[in-house]
Amino acid sequence: MASFSGEDGSADASAETARPAPVTGRRRIPFRHIIPNLVTILAICAGMTGMRLAFEGHFELAVGMVIAAALLDGIDGRIARLLKGQSRFGAEMDSLADIVNFGVVPGMVLYAYSLKAAGSVGWIAALLFAATCALRLARFNTMLDGPKRPEWQSAFFTGVPAPAGAGLAMLPMYLGFIGIDLGEPRLTALLSAAYLLLIGYLMASRIPTWSGKTIGVPVRRDLVIPVILCVVLYVVLLVSYVWHTLTATTLAYFIAMIFSVQAYRRRAKADALAGRV
Repeated sequence: MASFSGEDGSADASAETARPAPVTGRRRIPFRHIIPNLVTILAICAGMTGMRLAFEGHFELAVGMVIAAALLDGIDGRIARLLKGQSRFGAEMDSLADIVNFGVVPGMVLYAYSLKAAGSVGWIAALLFAATCALRLARFNTMLDGPKRPEWQSAFFTGVPAPAGAGLAMLPMYLGFIGIDLGEPRLTALLSAAYLLLIGYLMASRIPTWSGKTIGVPVRRDLVIPVILCVVLYVVLLVSYVWHTLTATTLAYFIAMIFSVQAYRRRAKADALAGRV
Protein backbone atom coordinates (compact mmCIF):
# COMPACT_ATOMS: atom_id res chain seq x y z
CA MET A 1 0.00 0.00 0.00
CA ALA A 2 1.20 3.53 -0.68
CA SER A 3 2.21 5.43 2.44
CA PHE A 4 0.63 8.72 3.39
CA SER A 5 2.76 11.87 3.29
CA GLY A 6 2.43 15.47 4.33
CA GLU A 7 0.88 18.25 2.28
CA ASP A 8 4.30 18.95 0.66
CA GLY A 9 4.64 15.32 -0.44
CA SER A 10 7.52 14.49 1.92
CA ALA A 11 7.57 12.12 4.90
CA ASP A 12 10.42 11.95 7.38
CA ALA A 13 11.51 8.87 9.30
CA SER A 14 9.94 9.95 12.60
CA ALA A 15 6.54 10.39 10.98
CA GLU A 16 6.87 7.00 9.31
CA THR A 17 7.58 5.26 12.62
CA ALA A 18 4.78 7.11 14.43
CA ARG A 19 2.19 6.21 11.82
CA PRO A 20 -0.16 3.31 12.84
CA ALA A 21 0.16 0.09 10.93
CA PRO A 22 -2.19 -0.13 7.96
CA VAL A 23 -5.21 -2.42 8.25
CA THR A 24 -4.67 -5.29 5.84
CA GLY A 25 -7.89 -7.25 6.46
CA ARG A 26 -11.51 -6.32 5.91
CA ARG A 27 -13.67 -5.29 8.83
CA ARG A 28 -15.36 -8.32 10.34
CA ILE A 29 -18.96 -8.31 11.61
CA PRO A 30 -19.75 -10.49 14.66
CA PHE A 31 -22.07 -13.36 13.84
CA ARG A 32 -24.38 -12.30 16.67
CA HIS A 33 -25.24 -9.22 14.57
CA ILE A 34 -26.15 -11.42 11.62
CA ILE A 35 -28.57 -13.81 13.37
CA PRO A 36 -31.33 -11.21 14.10
CA ASN A 37 -31.12 -9.97 10.50
CA LEU A 38 -31.54 -13.54 9.25
CA VAL A 39 -34.71 -13.86 11.32
CA THR A 40 -35.98 -10.59 9.80
CA ILE A 41 -35.25 -11.89 6.29
CA LEU A 42 -37.13 -15.10 7.11
CA ALA A 43 -40.08 -12.97 8.23
CA ILE A 44 -40.08 -11.15 4.87
CA CYS A 45 -39.93 -14.48 3.03
CA ALA A 46 -42.87 -15.78 5.09
CA GLY A 47 -44.96 -12.69 4.36
CA MET A 48 -44.22 -12.68 0.63
CA THR A 49 -44.92 -16.42 0.43
CA GLY A 50 -48.26 -15.79 2.10
CA MET A 51 -49.13 -13.28 -0.60
CA ARG A 52 -48.22 -15.78 -3.33
CA LEU A 53 -50.31 -18.49 -1.66
CA ALA A 54 -53.29 -16.12 -1.49
CA PHE A 55 -53.19 -15.45 -5.24
CA GLU A 56 -52.93 -19.20 -5.82
CA GLY A 57 -56.10 -19.72 -3.78
CA HIS A 58 -54.51 -21.27 -0.67
CA PHE A 59 -55.99 -18.74 1.73
CA GLU A 60 -55.65 -20.65 4.97
CA LEU A 61 -51.96 -21.26 4.35
CA ALA A 62 -51.58 -17.60 3.37
CA VAL A 63 -52.98 -16.45 6.72
CA GLY A 64 -50.70 -18.94 8.46
CA MET A 65 -47.66 -17.44 6.73
CA VAL A 66 -48.65 -13.91 7.78
CA ILE A 67 -49.01 -15.12 11.38
CA ALA A 68 -45.61 -16.83 11.09
CA ALA A 69 -44.12 -13.52 9.89
CA ALA A 70 -45.63 -11.80 12.93
CA LEU A 71 -44.11 -14.41 15.26
CA LEU A 72 -40.69 -14.03 13.64
CA ASP A 73 -41.01 -10.24 13.92
CA GLY A 74 -41.72 -10.64 17.62
CA ILE A 75 -38.56 -12.62 18.33
CA ASP A 76 -35.94 -10.92 16.15
CA GLY A 77 -35.62 -7.95 18.46
CA ARG A 78 -35.49 -10.17 21.52
CA ILE A 79 -32.81 -12.30 19.90
CA ALA A 80 -30.82 -9.15 19.12
CA ARG A 81 -31.02 -7.99 22.74
CA LEU A 82 -30.19 -11.46 24.05
CA LEU A 83 -27.12 -11.75 21.83
CA LYS A 84 -26.26 -8.04 22.21
CA GLY A 85 -26.48 -7.81 18.44
CA GLN A 86 -28.50 -4.59 18.11
CA SER A 87 -27.51 -2.36 15.22
CA ARG A 88 -28.95 0.59 13.31
CA PHE A 89 -28.88 -1.56 10.17
CA GLY A 90 -31.05 -4.19 11.86
CA ALA A 91 -33.49 -1.59 13.14
CA GLU A 92 -33.93 -0.05 9.69
CA MET A 93 -34.38 -3.44 8.04
CA ASP A 94 -36.92 -4.43 10.69
CA SER A 95 -39.01 -1.35 9.88
CA LEU A 96 -38.91 -2.09 6.16
CA ALA A 97 -39.88 -5.70 6.84
CA ASP A 98 -42.84 -4.52 8.92
CA ILE A 99 -44.13 -2.37 6.07
CA VAL A 100 -44.02 -5.36 3.73
CA ASN A 101 -45.32 -8.04 6.12
CA PHE A 102 -47.97 -6.05 7.95
CA GLY A 103 -48.87 -3.31 5.50
CA VAL A 104 -48.60 -4.68 1.97
CA VAL A 105 -49.14 -8.42 2.50
CA PRO A 106 -52.36 -8.40 4.62
CA GLY A 107 -54.04 -5.96 2.25
CA MET A 108 -53.08 -8.02 -0.80
CA VAL A 109 -54.12 -11.30 0.85
CA LEU A 110 -57.50 -9.82 1.75
CA TYR A 111 -57.76 -8.36 -1.76
CA ALA A 112 -57.23 -11.78 -3.30
CA TYR A 113 -59.76 -13.29 -0.87
CA SER A 114 -62.66 -10.83 -1.15
CA LEU A 115 -61.75 -7.20 -1.84
CA LYS A 116 -61.36 -7.74 -5.58
CA ALA A 117 -65.14 -8.23 -5.77
CA ALA A 118 -65.50 -4.55 -4.83
CA GLY A 119 -63.37 -3.44 -7.79
CA SER A 120 -61.51 -0.16 -7.36
CA VAL A 121 -62.95 0.36 -3.87
CA GLY A 122 -61.27 -2.81 -2.64
CA TRP A 123 -57.97 -1.87 -4.25
CA ILE A 124 -58.06 1.61 -2.73
CA ALA A 125 -58.72 0.09 0.71
CA ALA A 126 -55.66 -2.18 0.32
CA LEU A 127 -53.50 0.77 -0.77
CA LEU A 128 -54.65 3.00 2.09
CA PHE A 129 -54.05 0.21 4.59
CA ALA A 130 -50.44 -0.12 3.41
CA ALA A 131 -50.04 3.68 3.59
CA THR A 132 -51.38 3.89 7.15
CA CYS A 133 -49.01 1.11 8.20
CA ALA A 134 -46.08 3.05 6.74
CA LEU A 135 -47.21 6.22 8.54
CA ARG A 136 -47.54 4.33 11.82
CA LEU A 137 -44.03 2.88 11.55
CA ALA A 138 -42.52 6.23 10.53
CA ARG A 139 -44.08 7.90 13.58
CA PHE A 140 -42.85 5.08 15.82
CA ASN A 141 -39.28 5.55 14.57
CA THR A 142 -39.38 9.32 15.07
CA MET A 143 -40.71 8.89 18.59
CA LEU A 144 -37.60 6.87 19.44
CA ASP A 145 -35.46 9.93 18.68
CA GLY A 146 -37.82 12.37 20.40
CA PRO A 147 -37.79 13.61 24.00
CA LYS A 148 -37.88 10.93 26.65
CA ARG A 149 -41.38 10.06 27.75
CA PRO A 150 -42.41 9.26 31.33
CA GLU A 151 -41.57 5.72 32.39
CA TRP A 152 -45.20 4.65 32.74
CA GLN A 153 -45.89 5.47 29.08
CA SER A 154 -43.53 2.70 27.98
CA ALA A 155 -46.33 0.26 28.84
CA PHE A 156 -48.40 1.68 25.96
CA PHE A 157 -48.07 1.86 22.20
CA THR A 158 -49.33 4.88 20.30
CA GLY A 159 -51.89 3.32 17.98
CA VAL A 160 -52.28 -0.36 17.17
CA PRO A 161 -48.86 -1.92 16.46
CA ALA A 162 -48.31 -3.17 12.92
CA PRO A 163 -48.22 -6.94 13.69
CA ALA A 164 -51.43 -6.70 15.70
CA GLY A 165 -53.00 -4.60 12.94
CA ALA A 166 -52.19 -7.31 10.41
CA GLY A 167 -53.86 -9.91 12.60
CA LEU A 168 -56.92 -7.74 13.14
CA ALA A 169 -57.19 -6.94 9.41
CA MET A 170 -57.72 -10.58 8.51
CA LEU A 171 -60.84 -11.00 10.67
CA PRO A 172 -63.09 -11.23 7.55
CA MET A 173 -61.03 -14.24 6.49
CA TYR A 174 -61.33 -15.90 9.90
CA LEU A 175 -65.09 -15.48 9.72
CA GLY A 176 -65.18 -16.87 6.20
CA PHE A 177 -63.15 -19.93 7.23
CA ILE A 178 -65.62 -20.80 9.99
CA GLY A 179 -68.55 -20.49 7.60
CA ILE A 180 -69.89 -17.01 8.35
CA ASP A 181 -70.70 -15.55 4.94
CA LEU A 182 -73.12 -12.83 3.86
CA GLY A 183 -73.71 -14.61 0.58
CA GLU A 184 -73.34 -11.53 -1.63
CA PRO A 185 -69.66 -11.25 -2.69
CA ARG A 186 -69.78 -7.51 -3.44
CA LEU A 187 -71.45 -6.69 -0.12
CA THR A 188 -68.90 -8.82 1.71
CA ALA A 189 -66.09 -7.07 -0.17
CA LEU A 190 -67.41 -3.59 0.63
CA LEU A 191 -67.79 -4.41 4.33
CA SER A 192 -64.29 -5.91 4.34
CA ALA A 193 -62.92 -2.77 2.70
CA ALA A 194 -64.57 -0.55 5.32
CA TYR A 195 -63.24 -2.77 8.10
CA LEU A 196 -59.72 -2.71 6.62
CA LEU A 197 -59.79 1.08 6.54
CA LEU A 198 -60.89 1.08 10.20
CA ILE A 199 -57.89 -1.04 11.18
CA GLY A 200 -55.61 1.24 9.16
CA TYR A 201 -57.00 4.23 11.03
CA LEU A 202 -56.41 2.52 14.37
CA MET A 203 -52.78 1.87 13.41
CA ALA A 204 -52.16 5.49 12.39
CA SER A 205 -54.16 6.94 15.29
CA ARG A 206 -52.85 8.03 18.69
CA ILE A 207 -55.05 5.60 20.62
CA PRO A 208 -52.97 4.09 23.45
CA THR A 209 -52.77 0.30 23.40
CA TRP A 210 -50.97 -1.98 25.80
CA SER A 211 -47.48 -3.00 24.77
CA GLY A 212 -45.76 -6.33 25.34
CA LYS A 213 -43.82 -4.84 28.25
CA THR A 214 -46.82 -5.50 30.49
CA ILE A 215 -45.88 -9.19 30.30
CA GLY A 216 -42.99 -8.41 32.64
CA VAL A 217 -45.38 -7.52 35.47
CA PRO A 218 -44.81 -9.93 38.41
CA VAL A 219 -47.57 -12.48 39.00
CA ARG A 220 -48.74 -13.34 42.48
CA ARG A 221 -47.53 -16.74 43.61
CA ASP A 222 -51.05 -18.10 44.05
CA LEU A 223 -51.94 -17.11 40.46
CA VAL A 224 -48.98 -18.75 38.72
CA ILE A 225 -50.67 -22.11 38.15
CA PRO A 226 -53.98 -20.59 36.88
CA VAL A 227 -52.03 -18.36 34.48
CA ILE A 228 -50.06 -21.33 33.15
CA LEU A 229 -53.26 -23.34 32.71
CA CYS A 230 -54.89 -20.44 30.83
CA VAL A 231 -51.93 -20.20 28.46
CA VAL A 232 -51.97 -23.96 27.86
CA LEU A 233 -55.73 -23.85 27.24
CA TYR A 234 -55.30 -21.04 24.73
CA VAL A 235 -52.62 -22.95 22.82
CA VAL A 236 -54.78 -26.10 22.78
CA LEU A 237 -57.77 -24.14 21.48
CA LEU A 238 -55.58 -22.42 18.89
CA VAL A 239 -54.35 -25.77 17.59
CA SER A 240 -57.79 -27.45 17.68
CA TYR A 241 -60.01 -24.53 16.59
CA VAL A 242 -57.67 -22.16 14.79
CA TRP A 243 -60.12 -19.75 13.16
CA HIS A 244 -62.60 -19.70 16.03
CA THR A 245 -59.77 -18.91 18.46
CA LEU A 246 -58.31 -16.20 16.23
CA THR A 247 -61.77 -14.64 15.88
CA ALA A 248 -62.18 -14.63 19.66
CA THR A 249 -58.65 -13.23 20.05
CA THR A 250 -59.47 -10.38 17.67
CA LEU A 251 -62.63 -9.50 19.59
CA ALA A 252 -60.71 -9.72 22.87
CA TYR A 253 -58.12 -7.29 21.50
CA PHE A 254 -60.81 -4.74 20.67
CA ILE A 255 -62.20 -5.08 24.20
CA ALA A 256 -58.70 -4.74 25.67
CA MET A 257 -58.25 -1.49 23.72
CA ILE A 258 -61.13 0.05 25.71
CA PHE A 259 -59.43 -0.81 29.01
CA SER A 260 -56.02 0.37 27.75
CA VAL A 261 -57.47 3.80 26.87
CA GLN A 262 -59.04 4.04 30.33
CA ALA A 263 -55.82 2.96 32.05
CA TYR A 264 -53.78 5.48 30.03
CA ARG A 265 -56.14 8.32 30.92
CA ARG A 266 -55.99 7.41 34.61
CA ARG A 267 -52.19 7.39 34.57
CA ALA A 268 -52.04 10.64 32.61
CA LYS A 269 -54.44 12.31 35.04
CA ALA A 270 -52.47 11.08 38.05
CA ASP A 271 -49.23 12.27 36.44
CA ALA A 272 -50.73 15.71 35.78
CA LEU A 273 -51.94 15.99 39.39
CA ALA A 274 -48.53 14.95 40.70
CA GLY A 275 -46.90 17.61 38.50
CA ARG A 276 -49.10 20.33 39.96
CA VAL A 277 -48.13 19.29 43.48
